[in-house]
Amino acid sequence: MAVKIVIGHRLGKGQAVSDGIRAAGGEPILIPGPGADMKVGDVMAAEGAALGISFCGSGGAGAVTAKAKYGHDIEFGMRSPQAGITAVQQGKTVLGFGFLDSEELGFKVTEALLKKLGESA
Repeated sequence: MAVKIVIGHRLGKGQAVSDGIRAAGGEPILIPGPGADMKVGDVMAAEGAALGISFCGSGGAGAVTAKAKYGHDIEFGMRSPQAGITAVQQGKTVLGFGFLDSEELGFKVTEALLKKLGESA
């Protein structure tokens, strides 16, 4: 069973990061529509996802909401794939990024998560 990763993008995007997650062996769950970042925690709970990625201008709104509502360990305000890798290695379950919808981000974060969980892609 593939590891589920939820993606919520303030502007309803997230297709590139979704492609990267899939390429690394994860199962992306892309929340459709504008304001999707605010639903990351809800969709993670409904889907039993291991990780959530939230995109908005500051990189924080969706992550902070997931923490407040579900108690997730979060890191936000990130601007690079390396920051996401470090957050995953530290056990964070919701990652908040500025607008960084890239295949590289999806691939590298998924790769780090699979390694942390002891699975291979």
